[in-house]
Amino acid sequence: MKKSIFLVALAFCVLQIFAQSKFSQTNVFHIASPGGWDYISINPASNKLYMSHGTQVNILDKITGDSLGVIANTAGVHGIAFINASNKGYTSNGRTNDVTVFNLTTNEVISRIPTGENPDAIFYDEFSKKIITCNGRSKDLSVIDPTTDKVVATIPVGGKPETAVSNDAGHVYVNVEDKNEIVDIDITKNVVLAHWSIMPGESPTGLAIDNATHRLFAGCEKQLIVLDATNGKVVDKLPIGDGCDGVAFDNKLKFIFTSNGEGTVTVIKENSATDFKVVETLKTKKGARTIGNDESTHNIYLPTADFEKQEAGDKSRPKMIPGSFQILVFGRK
Repeated sequence: MKKSIFLVALAFCVLQIFAQSKFSQTNVFHIASPGGWDYISINPASNKLYMSHGTQVNILDKITGDSLGVIANTAGVHGIAFINASNKGYTSNGRTNDVTVFNLTTNEVISRIPTGENPDAIFYDEFSKKIITCNGRSKDLSVIDPTTDKVVATIPVGGKPETAVSNDAGHVYVNVEDKNEIVDIDITKNVVLAHWSIMPGESPTGLAIDNATHRLFAGCEKQLIVLDATNGKVVDKLPIGDGCDGVAFDNKLKFIFTSNGEGTVTVIKENSATDFKVVETLKTKKGARTIGNDESTHNIYLPTADFEKQEAGDKSRPKMIPGSFQILVFGRK
C-alpha cells in the first residue's frame, strides 16, 4: 500500500515538473526577402509553416526552415488560413482589401475574393464551415463560403476587430481593439449577441480560447485578461510583457503564450478554469510580437528582425536592417 502511494506521488511530481519545464531557443530561420510581417501559421496537416511577409507569403519546412515556396502578390498580407479537406489556403491582403485563395499542394493561386476594408486576422471556423476575416478599417467581419469562395455575410462589430476565435459550437469571439471589448457573435445567424468589456484590459490584440474550460485569453497592454466565454465575465488578469500582439494556447499542455514586442514571451499555466500562474518569461528579440504554436511538437515560432540603432529619446518605429528577417523557434527542454 505504501509503495503504491509512493508511486502515485512520484508520478504526480513528474507530471508537475513536466508541466513547469522550461522552453529554450532551438533554431532560427532566416528569410532574406524584404518587407514587414504579421501573423505566422502552421498547417496541422503538413510540415509547412506559412509566414506573412510584406507582399508575399513565405512557405517553410517547420522543422528545418528550408524554403518550400511563395504565395506572391499578397500586398499587405496579414494572416493565412487552411481548409485541408478541400486542399485550399486563404490569405488576408490588407492593402488590396481581398483574400487570395491558393492550392495547398501546388501553391497556385486559384482566385481572389473582395472583402471589407483592410482584412487583418483570418481563420477557418470548422463549425460553420466558413472562412472569416477581421476587417480593421471597415470595422466588420467578412464571412466567406468556401464552396463558392464568395462573401455571404458582413457582420459589423462597432470597432476595430483584431483577432477572432471559435468555440466550435456556433459562437465566434472577436477582440475589438479600440473599444476594449470582446464581441460575441452567433455565426449561424451572423449576428452580434453581446459586447463584453475586458477592463481593466486595454487595447486587446491577440486572442486564444480553451474550449474545455470555456476561457478566453485576451492579450492587452501589459496584461492578459481571462474571460468566461459563456457570459463575458472577467475571471483573472495576469502581468505580461509590453507590446503584446499575439496569444497562443497549447490545448495539450495547457500553456498560454503571449508574444511581447519588447522581446519576451510570457508563459502562463492554466491549472484549472480559475487558477492561472505565470511560470516563465522567455527572452526573445525586440519586435517578436506575433506567435505561432505547433501543438504536435509544442514548438512556438516568433517572427522578427534586426533593427537600426536609434538615438536616445527617439520614439519613432525603428527601421529594419535589410535582409535580417528571421523566425525564432523555441521548444521544450
